[in-house]
Amino acid sequence: MKEKISILQLALVVTLSLTSCGGVFDIHPYDVNVDGDKGINERQMAVIESKFANKDTLRVAFISDTHLWLADAKDQVADVNSRKNIDFVVHCGDLTDTATNTEFEWSRDILNDLNYPWVALIGNHDFLGTGDQTYRVMYGELDFAFIAGRVKFVCLNTNATEYDYLAAVPNFDFLEEQFTTDTDKFDRTVLVMHAPPFSEQFNNNVCKAFRRYLDFAPGLLCCVYGHEHADKVSDLYGDGLMFYGIDCAEHRNYRLMTITPDGYEIEQIRF
Repeated sequence: MKEKISILQLALVVTLSLTSCGGVFDIHPYDVNVDGDKGINERQMAVIESKFANKDTLRVAFISDTHLWLADAKDQVADVNSRKNIDFVVHCGDLTDTATNTEFEWSRDILNDLNYPWVALIGNHDFLGTGDQTYRVMYGELDFAFIAGRVKFVCLNTNATEYDYLAAVPNFDFLEEQFTTDTDKFDRTVLVMHAPPFSEQFNNNVCKAFRRYLDFAPGLLCCVYGHEHADKVSDLYGDGLMFYGIDCAEHRNYRLMTITPDGYEIEQIRF
């Protein structure tokens, strides 16, 4: 006759089987337990605002959509570092592919090799699972802004479909606050986002209202976005306001913007 196994014995067998390979339990990829550098954007914005407060000419590198093209991302960082006249770098989102902790850490560690201050927006891929929570821990608020050389860079979360249109995305209150706060410190504005108007991620029910809000941005120079994995220059609304699409890392190009007292120039860099 076979002996019955007690609950205590069964629990012991299960525990031993779980811990036999490597001696530890696996950590869930979406547990928001971030290792290493955190609060990146706030710290980097402080550096940018302090270092370039009185600079009359700015050189800004815009990159985007690194996803899991890690080798290309490393090459892109190396190319940016090879250029000696860049002031800071803005990543337009999609730092990851599936927004796991590990992917966030991989992309962050690559970007941390930049020789220049840098900030990163959140992309739609970065929302998967608990990605938006991980982003908040690693980078900070989803909407943020900073001033350099009397230019305010307003970085806006435009990933509306990730909320099923139930949240204020884009956040018009945030835009209004940024356009009316510290106006003694800036004369011009650059708007940066991940998904542009008329894309499948944007809340296109408010496209016209969004454009109307932009009329209140002091000295709005242009808008910059990522998401579409293409280098684009377009007048989306047909009214002269230019939108610049930043390509993905896999296509091995990015944009450099030079802002002077007389205006701006933007060029495509291939690496």
